[in-house]
Amino acid sequence: MNIKELYQEIILEHGKNPHNLRKTENFNKDAKGNNPLCGDNVHIFLKLDEDKKVQDVSMASASIMTDLMKGKEEVQVKEIVNDFLCMIKENPELKSKNLQEDEKTKLMCLSGVKQYPMRVKCATLSWHTLISAIDKTQEEINTETR
Repeated sequence: MNIKELYQEIILEHGKNPHNLRKTENFNKDAKGNNPLCGDNVHIFLKLDEDKKVQDVSMASASIMTDLMKGKEEVQVKEIVNDFLCMIKENPELKSKNLQEDEKTKLMCLSGVKQYPMRVKCATLSWHTLISAIDKTQEEINTETR
């Protein structure tokens, strides 16, 4: 199976059966994101413990991202997000030491979005919004200003 087929399979699976499609109870950070070109809106609810480890994360999209981030420390989340965004924009592979091989494989499948330039902003919206929630910037992320 080539990367394009794998990308489509993973996107379809998470589209049909999204994970973490709810509001996290007792969240202590959140952020909103908007892509006016395609109409995507995300609202991330994040619960960090006293050690800044992600206890729970949920949103109305980006099922794959929410699965990967649970249990990771804040610093790891930021590094993974940066690595993912670099992969989507320019790097051919992920370099993060904070991901297991199966997690890297799942994310590498998303690199297929490069073949659809209009979808790149949609694919990265939730990742930018996650960082906004962690940093508590209180501004809505807009893909047209990124």
